[in-house]
Amino acid sequence: MNAKGLLKTILPGLLPLLIFIAADEIWGTEIGLYVAVAFGVVQLGVIYIREKRLDKFVLFDTILIVALGIVSIVLHNDIFFKIKPGVIGLILVGILGFSAFSSKNIMMMMSQRYLRGVKMNGDQEKMMHRSIKIMFWIFLGHTILVFYSAFYMSKEAWAFISGGLFYILFGVFILMEFVRNVFLRKNSNYQHEEMLAEIDKDGKVIGQMTRTEAHNGSMRMHPVIHVHILNSKGEVLLQKRNVDKKIQPGKWDTAVGGHVSLGEDINKALVRETKEELGLRNLKFDFITKYIWQSDIEKEMVFVFIASIEEINFKPNDEVDEVKFWKFPEISKKIRKSTFTPNFELEFDRILSKVKKTA
Repeated sequence: MNAKGLLKTILPGLLPLLIFIAADEIWGTEIGLYVAVAFGVVQLGVIYIREKRLDKFVLFDTILIVALGIVSIVLHNDIFFKIKPGVIGLILVGILGFSAFSSKNIMMMMSQRYLRGVKMNGDQEKMMHRSIKIMFWIFLGHTILVFYSAFYMSKEAWAFISGGLFYILFGVFILMEFVRNVFLRKNSNYQHEEMLAEIDKDGKVIGQMTRTEAHNGSMRMHPVIHVHILNSKGEVLLQKRNVDKKIQPGKWDTAVGGHVSLGEDINKALVRETKEELGLRNLKFDFITKYIWQSDIEKEMVFVFIASIEEINFKPNDEVDEVKFWKFPEISKKIRKSTFTPNFELEFDRILSKVKKTA
């Protein structure tokens, strides 16, 4: 959860206080209390009807307004009400401080509710942790000012510090973070690494990761495409992986295989990968099946397609050492003898053999 997300989260709970400040200026403390409580109750009802949940932060804020408001009216001393935003500030400072300086990040756990299960990569978690630390100091400084203004400053000054100043400080922080992130993206190598989508077992995007993170043993599933290219003789085109490849170097593999980049659909990935790897254009792709593949270092959802060409009259890129058509019996003789990649062997057994029989 970034600064904007946190502000969006706590703003509904602070609205009764802001309503009270405005109503108090117009009608006085007692009427202001009634208006603020009525607003809080309506707000709770609207949130419950829309989201089927009781917003605990709004409920806490409304109850605190009632408690401190009643004390202020009974004792004819509004100091109890004035310290109310400071009390809320102390609670938030405690949560932020615990998240920023302990081993358990409460804000990170809370964020999953608002991010709807989206997972963050390592760099995003570091950025969030940094933001939490900065917000801790902002809340702490603001809370101290609230208590000071409640005891030693005018009512007008207290109203500004409790409400307007907080949002001014937060707005400046959000603006600074935005500028910083833009600067980092323009001057960081991070942007040069391919970004991939993280998906669940249904293929739904739940997060994002770098290509490195996809292959570091994290087992965060990402989508890839495989294209088997056949000719009219029933031969299968294979590519020999470059010996400098980190994964399965020097082995024969599916004609085309590659990641689906973040934000890219399957069809665009098919066109891009066949052009990049083999220099082929205008192929017709027929979807065959999809399956989940897991090795020691990665987990993929593989989308398998079939295409056809007759001759090798194209030039593969530098990452491919060689391409050639293989006959099915020739592949069968060398299967499971370290000639082919495990991915291809699996697809040869389960997919290509069936395609051959129905061809």
